[in-house]
Amino acid sequence: MAAFFILAIFKLVGIFAQLFHKSFWSVVGTLVLFLVIAFIVFLVLTSLKDKEKNSTGRRKSGNGSFYLESTLFDKLRNKYEELAQQYISEKDYTRAAKVYMNLLQDNYRGAKTLEEGGLYNEAAVIYLKKLKNKSEAAHCYEKAKQFHKSIDLYKDLGQKEKVGDLYKQLNDVKNSNTYYQMVVDDYVNNDQMLKGSLIYRKKMEMPEKAQEILLKGWNENKDAFNCLNNYFVNINNVDELQVGIQDLYKNTPAEKKLIYLEAMKHEFKKDQKLQSVTRDIAYEIIAENADKNSSVVNELKYFNPSDEIILKDISRYKTGKNRIFRN
Repeated sequence: MAAFFILAIFKLVGIFAQLFHKSFWSVVGTLVLFLVIAFIVFLVLTSLKDKEKNSTGRRKSGNGSFYLESTLFDKLRNKYEELAQQYISEKDYTRAAKVYMNLLQDNYRGAKTLEEGGLYNEAAVIYLKKLKNKSEAAHCYEKAKQFHKSIDLYKDLGQKEKVGDLYKQLNDVKNSNTYYQMVVDDYVNNDQMLKGSLIYRKKMEMPEKAQEILLKGWNENKDAFNCLNNYFVNINNVDELQVGIQDLYKNTPAEKKLIYLEAMKHEFKKDQKLQSVTRDIAYEIIAENADKNSSVVNELKYFNPSDEIILKDISRYKTGKNRIFRN
């Protein structure tokens, strides 16, 4: 109890000393918060003192001190938790955060409380200075619309795409595209052509570049089917798509034609105008591969969905009774 009063006096002196560099009302607020907490601690100490007197005869002196300290700690912690929750229920997030940080020594919950209360700048400072967490600080600065501060942190973290996103929100197209291009280059170097093409198309608004990178993936056999399929998906005009399918097939090497056949199954279903050209290409690929891989004739059914006889024809061919390609 004596130690409590000595510490309280030192704290009061410290609070009044803040008058030299803080506003009067700020000091008053801190003083009120301290008095409330001091009163709660005083009540807990008084209660524990009475309880200790009543149970002295039943407790060994060696274990009593440890038990008292543990009980005191738990009760104080619970009181502080209740106080913090009370402040939160009153939407006084600043005081709640102070309880978490100053009394419970929990800087993370203090920062999270400030963030939940919409005090993003204050939360960012705690994340950055107390917790050394640049990611959470950058996220808070972003919520606070402090984009330049957030950008600096994301640069340190190496999150290039996020930097590009924030520059784009600032309408700084030059810088946003610079960082997006870095992301694309990283994807291409890691053979992730599809992801690179999406950056070009969705974020940089460069559909031609997106198509170029998909063709690169197809030609270099890097996720070839997905690159080819997405290349066709990005052509919205049916007539252009029809020409594109024919032109690309002319330069397709034999070892990749079965992949092309798989893509034709998707294109066949898109539009009736595409059925003739995709069917012809499919027949040609199937004919070239049927001798060494008889199962490829099963693909005929995808290009003749309304032909009920095709399954019988396929079966006869596979059993060697008849070889047939229906036109």
